[in-house]
Amino acid sequence: MNITFQASDKVNGTLTAVIEPADYQEKLAKSIKDYSKKLNLPGFRPGKVPAGLVKKQFGQSLLAEEVNKLLQEKLYDYIRDEKINMLGEPLPTEENNKNTFMDGDTFTFTFDIAIAPEFKVSLTKKDKVDYYNVTVSDEMVQNQVQMYRQRGGSYEKVDSYEDNDMIKGVITELDATGNVVEGGVTAEGVVMLPKYFRGDEQQKKLFEGAKVNDVIRFNPAKAYDNSEAELASLLKVEKEKATEYKNDFNFQITEITRYMPGPLNQDLFDQVFPKGTVTTAEDFAAKIKEQIEQQFKKDADYRFLLDLRKHVTEKVGKLEFPDEKLKRIMLANAKGDQKKVDDNYDKSVEELTWHLVKEQLVEMTGVKVEDGDVLEMAREVTRMQFAQYGMLNIPDEYIENSVTEMLKKRETVDNLIDRCIEVKLGTALKEKISLNEKSVTAEEFNKLFEN
Repeated sequence: MNITFQASDKVNGTLTAVIEPADYQEKLAKSIKDYSKKLNLPGFRPGKVPAGLVKKQFGQSLLAEEVNKLLQEKLYDYIRDEKINMLGEPLPTEENNKNTFMDGDTFTFTFDIAIAPEFKVSLTKKDKVDYYNVTVSDEMVQNQVQMYRQRGGSYEKVDSYEDNDMIKGVITELDATGNVVEGGVTAEGVVMLPKYFRGDEQQKKLFEGAKVNDVIRFNPAKAYDNSEAELASLLKVEKEKATEYKNDFNFQITEITRYMPGPLNQDLFDQVFPKGTVTTAEDFAAKIKEQIEQQFKKDADYRFLLDLRKHVTEKVGKLEFPDEKLKRIMLANAKGDQKKVDDNYDKSVEELTWHLVKEQLVEMTGVKVEDGDVLEMAREVTRMQFAQYGMLNIPDEYIENSVTEMLKKRETVDNLIDRCIEVKLGTALKEKISLNEKSVTAEEFNKLFEN
């Protein structure tokens, strides 16, 4: 089999493969023999169909199959051996459709090839990239402590109202002069959260410092900004009539309930961190601060990689790509959706540029990803997923079971490998360039991601 490559310019080329009878006839004969053993034809015992008959009836399709397998195998061997930096897949030309696959013929196949542009990435200590050190405030730590306490909190009955309390009582309709309307709207067991009144702010203030058995005169229509649904629920009337009630109402408080945070004790410490590792409130706060700092460190490393990407791609400049061929490859992947190709082409070229740059950076730094790195990344991702649901101190067996399921998916493994590469790459490149370190607050850091 003879394969040749001809470049028409720096980013376009053509591969030509010529397959002679000697290349495929031995494989074809074996394929016919194997097929005859599996074939079941009327008039013949299973596995005893003559090879000549098999060749006559199925030889053309078997030949096409063998030629295509040979072509795929040798084509990629050639591309690898000749170190052709190909983008995407070889694109078959219309000439290939002229092959009729008759035994004894010579077949010629041609493929258009998209070639990666040639460029060189260079980084030295003269290159400066921002690196952000996020300051973790005492307020952030205490907010996190409070959040953990809230998860273990409970509702308790109290005597006087404070902001965010829930009140329960009897609501009674009043007339314009403030007297109870005979036969008017009245309902027991009504529950309200004055903090969430969304109309007149003055209505909230009426409940400040209120106590059990107090009677508060307020205006529901103003409190709920004439919301039909909320008034109907509160007054227990038909939705269509709810906005007709514009007068004040009395609300006699029968019960005030407050959500109380859980105690700051050993049970809480052991829920958040491995049992026995934290034993005092001070250690708990210190450990939480360390936890927040570690998360911000990961976020800062991610931000560094984004800024490094921008710095390096700007330094490399705009690369020349085989646009026509790349669009053909994208069109095939998009199943013929031309609009999708047109809308996403510029972004795809941007991502492809970074991919090619990253390949050189990996080679430059000697970054390698081992199986253990992927496994640990999978564990970290799993812990983060559990943490999103407030499940922090998960037993190792649950983590490992989740990781095992995760690693069964090829796409997930590829994503984990890519994350490992980027983490290691960020660490290695910090030594290659100069860091322009900046201390920022969490608010300032988060604003960097707004765009």
